[in-house]
Amino acid sequence: MNPSQSTKTAALTSLILAAGILTASAQTTLTLTHSSPADSHFGLAATAFKKVVEEKSGGTINVVIQRMDNEREALESVQFGSQECAMGSAGPLGNFVAETRVLDVPFLFDSYKHARGVLDSDVGQELLALFPAHGLYGVAWLENGFRNLTTGSKAVHSPDDLRGMKIRTMENQVHMQAWQAAGVLPTPMAFSELPSALQQGTVDGQENPIPVILSNNLDMMQKHLYLTRHVYSPGIFVCNPDFIAGLTDEQKAAVEDGGKAASAANRARVEQDETAGIETLRKRGIEVVEVTDRDAYRKAMASANAGFESQFGADLLKRIRDWKAQ
Repeated sequence: MNPSQSTKTAALTSLILAAGILTASAQTTLTLTHSSPADSHFGLAATAFKKVVEEKSGGTINVVIQRMDNEREALESVQFGSQECAMGSAGPLGNFVAETRVLDVPFLFDSYKHARGVLDSDVGQELLALFPAHGLYGVAWLENGFRNLTTGSKAVHSPDDLRGMKIRTMENQVHMQAWQAAGVLPTPMAFSELPSALQQGTVDGQENPIPVILSNNLDMMQKHLYLTRHVYSPGIFVCNPDFIAGLTDEQKAAVEDGGKAASAANRARVEQDETAGIETLRKRGIEVVEVTDRDAYRKAMASANAGFESQFGADLLKRIRDWKAQ
């Protein structure tokens, strides 16, 4: 190779390297955390988001998915800007955006269609619009599913049978007030303490979505599963507002499209897990009872409604309960 060719080759190599450096520096990293295995309703949502965002942003956004078990800490990290985005249960969200606690009111939703319709409607969007004032940007509503009741030796034939029973609940005042209205002795405790509490008889029962009951083998310590579907547990996908503000219009659109894809993947998996999970639990020996008279349970908790109306507004609760598909 003569000196002229060598010089040209070196120059070309430098240009290629420079182009690579420019491309890398132009790429925005979006770190997204969630608290579940990769093959879960949140894991699949994260994967769907990554695929759509990286494609629709033309490769200018690189989505890095990481596991973070503490969902409250994840929300705080997004608030502080130490990570870009997080998805998970909406349970801790009320500590940041108090208005979202309205979604914890029992028997607020009749079905998945009802719950999803409300969250996808103006009501859900109005709640998301409150997030930026609290250092969060709401990308999309996700879900965990409906919570159901399990008990040990004592069978529940009607809400009257619940009176005096100790039921483990989340440390959630809305849930606890409703159970108290039904005569239950709500016993809040960390989830990690629940299996031993059931084994030792410290509590008579508990309530959780089907996938949680199944994956944690709670049915092994309980005899009866009642499909009360008393509380719909949403999930949430949030990002840091300053991060979103720094994106180009094309990148913002990619994030919004990715959020829609994440929500669709999440909801599909929740339904799949619930249907398959109920059958699996039945085969494992727990008695599965389909509660057809949900109104009886709703009425048993009705005395708590005045407090909920005062806290969240009667008009908002009515809008949610009366929602109809357009």
